[in-house]
Amino acid sequence: MVLMNTPPETVDFHFDVMCPYAYQTSKWMRDVRDRLDLTVNWRFFSLEEINRQEGKKHPWEREWSYGWSMMRIGALLRRTSMDDLDRWYESAGRALHEEGRKPHEPDVARHLLQTLDLDPALVDAAIADPSTHDEVKAEHDKVVAAGGYGVPTLFFPDGQCLFGPVLIDPPVGDAALRLWHATTAWLEFPHVYELQRPKTPADLAAIGETFRPYIEARDWVSIDRGKVVDLDTALKR
Repeated sequence: MVLMNTPPETVDFHFDVMCPYAYQTSKWMRDVRDRLDLTVNWRFFSLEEINRQEGKKHPWEREWSYGWSMMRIGALLRRTSMDDLDRWYESAGRALHEEGRKPHEPDVARHLLQTLDLDPALVDAAIADPSTHDEVKAEHDKVVAAGGYGVPTLFFPDGQCLFGPVLIDPPVGDAALRLWHATTAWLEFPHVYELQRPKTPADLAAIGETFRPYIEARDWVSIDRGKVVDLDTALKR
């Protein structure tokens, strides 16, 4: 008889608000959390930094950086409660990836905080506080040190981390739980590194349609591991 690992009771979910895949996976993660006795700790990772081109400024060297600044707001909110960060990520992610709005603009970020009954002054307070940068960078560096390169990245209590699941149609209910059990089953096999489904032209069309609000709202060029890429290539990540 094969003994399975004990299902984890906590998971650290690293995200960047800018990432459309991480946003879709976060919707699945919330559904799983609400159906199990599971604690989700929302953590940070910067696509701006990991894909920074040589000679360009680090995101923390700019007065305002898109994903980095949104995460610094989240870091300040998290000091009050993880729930506040959860609500901020959900709201900012929905604005960008479903509504085609621009939460990476300070005025839009302030408005979103107001809709959550949170103080819009937290935007300026987060940017004025250098320790919010320290928190984001420490969590970004943890992923990089583990060999990570993108989001969503999940860390489990035993120290293992997994990239993904990467999806565009987050399952709910029993299907969400089946995907969670399939994901955590990987923890039994720490030397299984990769299992990937190739994307057909129909898949790419579906991805493009799902990500249309994000594509229209973003104010940045897609970068993949230090190279400027066209949209179709970026969607294959």
